[in-house]
Amino acid sequence: MKAMNIIIEILLGCLLTNQFHPSEKTSSASAAVRPRRRDGYPPLLQPPHAIGGATVVLREELLPIRNSKSLPRRRASFLSVTVRARFFVEGGLGWASPLRRWAKVGWVKLAGLACLDSPIRNQLFRKVFCLGRIFQGDVCFGQFNPFLQKFSTSGNCERLSWERSTKEILLGKIKVALRNYQVHEAWESFQDFRRLYGYPEVHLVNQLIVQLSYSSNHVWMRKVCDLVLQIVREKSGLLHADTLTKLALSLARLQMPSPASVILRLMLDKGCVPSMHLLSLVVFHIVKTEIGTHLSSNYLFQVCDLYNCLKDKKDHHAVTIKLDTLVFNLVLDACVKFKLSLKGLRLIELMSLTGTMADAHSIVIISQILEMNGLRDEMQELKDHIDRVSAAYVCHYCQFYDSLLSLHFKFNDIDAAAKLVLDMTSSHNCNVKKEYEKHLLNPCFIAIGSPNLRTALKMRIEPELLCKDSVLKVESRQVLIFYRGGKLVLSNRALAKFISGYKRDGRTGELSKLLLSIQGELCSVAGSSLCFDVISSCIQLGWLECAHDILDDIEATGSPMGQDMYLLLVSAYQKRGMKREAKALLKQMKKVGLLDKGLSDDAMDKHNLCEKTLNSLGKTDLAIALAQTLKDEEDQTVFHLVYNFNSSIFFFCKARMIEDALKAYRRMVSMKVQPTSQTFAFLMCGYSSLGMYREITILWGDIKRFMKSDNLVGDRDLYELLLLNFLQGGYFERVMEVISHMRDRNMYADKWIYKSEFLRLHKNLYRSLKASNTTTEAQSKRLEHVQEFRKWVGID
Repeated sequence: MKAMNIIIEILLGCLLTNQFHPSEKTSSASAAVRPRRRDGYPPLLQPPHAIGGATVVLREELLPIRNSKSLPRRRASFLSVTVRARFFVEGGLGWASPLRRWAKVGWVKLAGLACLDSPIRNQLFRKVFCLGRIFQGDVCFGQFNPFLQKFSTSGNCERLSWERSTKEILLGKIKVALRNYQVHEAWESFQDFRRLYGYPEVHLVNQLIVQLSYSSNHVWMRKVCDLVLQIVREKSGLLHADTLTKLALSLARLQMPSPASVILRLMLDKGCVPSMHLLSLVVFHIVKTEIGTHLSSNYLFQVCDLYNCLKDKKDHHAVTIKLDTLVFNLVLDACVKFKLSLKGLRLIELMSLTGTMADAHSIVIISQILEMNGLRDEMQELKDHIDRVSAAYVCHYCQFYDSLLSLHFKFNDIDAAAKLVLDMTSSHNCNVKKEYEKHLLNPCFIAIGSPNLRTALKMRIEPELLCKDSVLKVESRQVLIFYRGGKLVLSNRALAKFISGYKRDGRTGELSKLLLSIQGELCSVAGSSLCFDVISSCIQLGWLECAHDILDDIEATGSPMGQDMYLLLVSAYQKRGMKREAKALLKQMKKVGLLDKGLSDDAMDKHNLCEKTLNSLGKTDLAIALAQTLKDEEDQTVFHLVYNFNSSIFFFCKARMIEDALKAYRRMVSMKVQPTSQTFAFLMCGYSSLGMYREITILWGDIKRFMKSDNLVGDRDLYELLLLNFLQGGYFERVMEVISHMRDRNMYADKWIYKSEFLRLHKNLYRSLKASNTTTEAQSKRLEHVQEFRKWVGID
């Protein structure tokens, strides 16, 4: 470092004595014909114009050291530098023979040039190359006089003292550029300063990063990220937490989720988490993409791990990094949006582990994630609390009832679905204008896993806590239930599922009762014409017997349908040639008093009647929805038995009854019921909780077999769960196998979390072992896989 400073002073001496003029240039051809000595050095009386490939013109009026006594004091103080330079050259580097010879006779400028253009371009002299750029544009050498004390600049004159150093000049340029928001100039001066002297003051470094983070240019943002990573490696104490937070927010706004997550994790490595307000803004922008949602959820996992660790140590710092409800809601909602069911389920468990309260938004989002994973028991427990909320919150929980009803249909549980509809219409006071009473004065708790387990995690919920000023805007995804006129009403798709389910089971009478109840409460989109629409849809689909049964059930209540409905069914019978059924229905109409006495059976012209009734009836919305439902049921690949088996496996794994879970899985396979990603994920979690990682490798074989037969589609959540478990078990061959599968499917992998897990568990594994020192073939292969993994995640 001392030698470098001496060289810098030599070059400054060259500049201050007006012996280096970059404005004067000659061609390389003229430099090539210069006379040279036998030893290869330039003649002493005529300095070279080109040395080391650089073409520079030097002035002829040189200042030998021998005449230094006759110079002014300030010039003499500079000549002391040349004496020091001579001492430096003669004391050390053998390759600097030209430098030594020129310094002896006083050719100061050649000494400086030799430093710049020496053939040994080591790191020491590379730091000096930027000196020309430092003064270029700031000092006008053509106007310099050796006896003046002023430097003439290109635009103005800057008064400098003879003793002013390059360090001060660069610092001044950085400060001025930052003050004037000249980012490019500040960056160039910062880079020059860093090459010469390292990093400047802490406040300048942070101010530069903050100003650069305001840029909307992706190139500049990548430069800032690279700079931050370099500073963290070399001198991490320079960076402030608020600086990194602003940088992460800027990256998130520019939709650069990967660099933003890197900055957040760098802060986390220092035990620092942004304030919840700023963190929620960062997460809000990151989760707009699927990759950003993966990164955000993994970041939350790491934060919660740190929080639980500090909490176990009773560290007061744990309170400052505890995640709030809004951050969880943002990531959970993104998991629903991108159908990351397993990731969302893990986040729900994290909320209970960290004691994070679930508000009204959380409950709605959690219900959708539970529906995606087929966990109906947890939804049923939530329903007991939601049914008691006041009328003002009915609109908000429309999505919850939609998800629960969808689960009942997936389980093929028509009775539970019908009961939900009846409870939904009677449990809430639908008059929103009426003042309501709060039924939930104290926070409630629900079990995550199953309410029947003693060891189940408990989550605190407040169903009537709704923050309206939040950045979270939960997207409406209702399909089966809508909110209209202050009521929860069934959609045509929900009615179609009820009709299809009851008809499939041959329970038309129960369907009629349900329809009458719904119609009485006006809890369908059809309103008072619900039964008419249902019978018409059945007729249009050719279900004449079902339509007749519903007509009879309604007539039995003492409120028969109108004449048009009966005539429609009679026309359908006649069109299909079912004369006996048509005559029976006409007699029934006469009995009820719906048929004119002057109209006899013989007068009924079937063709005219059909044309009059059937042609006047277009295909209703309900009939279209019913036809689509029937088509979906024919095309479905996941049957209701899958949800029943998965629910049982989930319960057994949470209860650590792994043998029972395995029996359910084997029975599932023997019945040729295709497992889903949830099936294998639940089993993996059960094995992992007991440390049975070897069994997970066997399960991985089943997963590959099902994927090979195209009966299972592996998603990123499943692969990530496999990777983490194999890392914990130390099965690196399986780790690289899973990575290969992800690479073949172009799946993004969050290498940071795998790297962190590896360093936590296997930091020194085979670190000093070489392939030549392995004792067995198995050890040699394992070493190869470990090294391959370390290379993949970027561990040196």
